[in-house]
This record gives sequence, C-alpha cells and structure tokens, in this order.
Amino acid sequence: MTTARIAGAPISWGVCEVPGWGHQLTPERVLREMTEVGLVATEFGPDGFLPPDPSDMAAVLERHRLEAVGGFTPLLLHVPSHDPVPAVERLLASYKASDADTLVLSAISGADGYDSRPDLDETGWATLLANLDRLTEVAAAHEVLAVLHPHVGTMVENGDEVRRVLEGSSVSLCLDTGHLLIGGTDPAELTRQAPERIAHTHFKDVDLGLARQVQDGRRSYTEAVREGMYRPLGTGDVDFPAIVGHLRAQGYEGWYVLEQDTILTEEPTDEGPVADVHTSVENLRTVLHG
Repeated sequence: MTTARIAGAPISWGVCEVPGWGHQLTPERVLREMTEVGLVATEFGPDGFLPPDPSDMAAVLERHRLEAVGGFTPLLLHVPSHDPVPAVERLLASYKASDADTLVLSAISGADGYDSRPDLDETGWATLLANLDRLTEVAAAHEVLAVLHPHVGTMVENGDEVRRVLEGSSVSLCLDTGHLLIGGTDPAELTRQAPERIAHTHFKDVDLGLARQVQDGRRSYTEAVREGMYRPLGTGDVDFPAIVGHLRAQGYEGWYVLEQDTILTEEPTDEGPVADVHTSVENLRTVLHG
C-alpha cells in the first residue's frame, strides 16, 4: 500500500458538527495545512465547512490540490417515521461533482452531541438495518460506497451492536479505531475476524486510560476528548501494525483517513493541531512501509 491513500479529516483541526464543540478554524487554514503536511485528500467535514454548491466545493478542493474522499453523514436511521433517503440523494450530487466515492453513515440518536443515547427496541433495530441496506443500494446507484461508522453515543456503539449490523445487513464498515475501542470492541480483533466487511478506515489513536473512564461513566465523551483521549497515531494504545496487516491480507485498497478528534478553545498561537497530524502521517507511513 502506498501513502497515496492517506487522507485527513477536518475534525483533527477541531472542526466538528456538534453545536458548541469549540473554536472552529477556517477552511482556508485547515486545507492549506493538510496539503503542507502531505495529505492528498480530505473528507468533507460538517455542513458549511466546504461550499454547499457542488461545483464550488470541487473548485476549492482543486485549488488546494486535494482529492475528496466523501464525508461523515450523521442520520436518523432507527425512527420508522423518518426516511433518510431523500437527504442522501441530495447529498450525492456533491459526490459526483468532486469525484468522492465513500459515504460514511452514522446512526445518530437524535440528540446533540455524543454523551448519551437511548436504548433501541426491536422495531428500531429492524428500521435501522433496513435503512442501512436501502442506503447501500442508493449510494451504489451513484457509484458511491456506503459504510457504517460505529460511533460513541450513536445507536451502533458497542461490540454486540456492531455484530448485529454485520449479521443483519449488507452494509460495509468504516473501521474507526478510536470509537470502536472506546465502545468496547478491539479494532485489531474485529479486523482479524471480518476484514472483508471493512471498506474504509478512520485511524485515530487512543489513551486507553481515558477511554475506560468514558466506558465506566467517570467522564463524558466530550470531557475525555477535551482532555486528550485521542492521541497522534503511534502514541496511544491501538495496535495499528496488526490492523494494517489484517487489512493488507484481505487486499484492502481503500483510504486511510487520519483523525484525531480535537477541541480548541481559541485560535492557536503556536503551530496548532497540524503538529499532531504531522506526527500521525509520519507514523502511519512507517507502518505502511513496515
């Protein structure tokens, strides 16, 4: 695997869709620093980060010499009265204009943020699984790959829920190494067990001590992020060499998207978040060439 498939995400610069998340850096700075650190592509980021008009979005990315991967798309998937398909159909116009190929779905709870979630009943599960299959087909019709992103504070967070998705739907997975670990799933073991279902990755490293405080309720997810739960790749507790080895053995050819969820309180006066991104890029290159 070459480094040509290493991409970035605006969340590594603190840019997030959650209201009140923190100080938001400008797209100009984020995209410029992505290019400077050697990334070749980016995910779209939250609504409003890139221009809403598909052709304008494509022009901005071209100006920064960045390809478009696709984007993190939080959707209500478990509510029978809500149809997520129309919103996805509209969104896919941006994918065509920018040649993006990966739709990253997240089964949100309906509340702001990721600090709590309701229990999902059988009707909710049936609706969620059916919607995942529907959206997989809708995306495929646009030559886009849909993947589900297990995520803390969403309806698919822990190991049992990930297994239920694998057994009850045809959707591929986004292997987010951080959210899986915090949710109680060993990402290296999941990659060993089901590499054929992994079609996209979000690589983030994790301080396991802080992650366990989120798991047992001693800290909220947001508090732990603010305190540095996510680490530059290679400086935390995720086994990236094992994960890459399992993916390569399966013939994985997708993106490696570097993410280090970050909360900023103000405009950085020093180098800022790009310093950690640079560390992650260099460490991932070492793993890929190892």
